Amino acid sequence: MIYIKTAQEIDGIRKSCQISAEILKIIGDLIKPGITTKMLDEFAEDYIKSKGAIPAFKGYSQAGSFNFPGSICASPDDVVVHGIPNDEPLREGQILSIDVGVLLNGYYGDAAYSYSVGKISELKKKLIKVTQESLYKGIRNAIDGNRVRDISEAVQTHVESNGFSVVKELTGHGVGKFLHEDPSIPNYVIPGNSPRLREGMTIAIEPMVNAGSWRVRTLSDGWTIVTEDGKPSAHFEHTVLITKNEPEILTI
Repeated sequence: MIYIKTAQEIDGIRKSCQISAEILKIIGDLIKPGITTKMLDEFAEDYIKSKGAIPAFKGYSQAGSFNFPGSICASPDDVVVHGIPNDEPLREGQILSIDVGVLLNGYYGDAAYSYSVGKISELKKKLIKVTQESLYKGIRNAIDGNRVRDISEAVQTHVESNGFSVVKELTGHGVGKFLHEDPSIPNYVIPGNSPRLREGMTIAIEPMVNAGSWRVRTLSDGWTIVTEDGKPSAHFEHTVLITKNEPEILTI
């Protein structure tokens, strides 16, 4: 079911999204060689609770896995998404994707950003740049009257024209009243019709882009998804409101 939000609901979603955006900005200043993702997770949880909100990911469950233990997903290098925060120090030259979800007064915000850990290779710099660019190209097509496939095509075209690949098993999604809502927002074009975008929809657009093959696999913990070929991956995400005019990015 696709939810069209009321003005009151949109205001609530906007507030939770602002907290998500604040966390990602501050975490960017904390990331450096030697820090652990567990430390970043503890910071995020404390910050979320200080705002009277709840970490949306902590305790979240899905088929075949235990409840997610972190307040953020912390995914270094070949980890695409759903990396579990741990005590392993980050190393110079890695990239790290952080995904954070916030629940405030019954409304969800969801956002992700990929960071460099110290100096990184030219390949990783390009991967981060292209992934972020593809997100904004997708957002520009998130217009009332367009279809989901218009977003998908914009993302896929930019990614593949730069020699990278989009993950096909994972997609963006509706968000707001629930953490995951319809419609699914693929980062590649699926043949046939796709849902029409309407004013009042709130969606999470989130390109997950691999430096090599698009293929991924899930580790035995049931959560951590890594690239099949071991090459790095980047991830960016914004929660976006569909309006009669330009799309509004709520997580900024």
